[in-house]
Amino acid sequence: MTKLAGLAAVAMALVAGPAAAQLSQSSDAPVDITADALEVVNNQCMSIWSGSAEALQDRTRLRADVIKTFSKKATGRPGVATGACGTLDRMEAIGNVYYVTPQQKVRGDNANYDVAGERIVITGDVVAVSGQNVIRGDRLVVNVATGDAQMESGAKGPGKARPRAVIYPNQQAGQPAARR
Repeated sequence: MTKLAGLAAVAMALVAGPAAAQLSQSSDAPVDITADALEVVNNQCMSIWSGSAEALQDRTRLRADVIKTFSKKATGRPGVATGACGTLDRMEAIGNVYYVTPQQKVRGDNANYDVAGERIVITGDVVAVSGQNVIRGDRLVVNVATGDAQMESGAKGPGKARPRAVIYPNQQAGQPAARR
């Protein structure tokens, strides 16, 4: 039982972070992670959440087959490493990634969330939906603090798989397109 309690404490330390850990725009809410299985690798300050993994913060959700969390190594006295893990540094979402906010739903193959940079990068056949508006590309970079986003593609020129959008100009967020 003591070993299980120790594992739970380590897992909590790996995912616990300051308010700067924002999956959700301007949120101080904690990041709540769940999955079918959890593996903790202490010497790498890494936890691997596998099987329908899901990270929630406020009303924002990051879902994938696997979510890996990486924490910074905690430092002790100057020049002496403690070997303990500190604040959440980044997250990787692997396979069937969904990033859902109140304003949008994004699907992709993989995602990397950089806590300090306050950005999430979603790659591989990315589809972003807001209401009926849809945009597709290879790589979406979202600033989670501001909500600003950039869709990219490696292809250049007509006939290639460049970023593409279908936009309903008179639509308000979450409302059906106006008919003429």
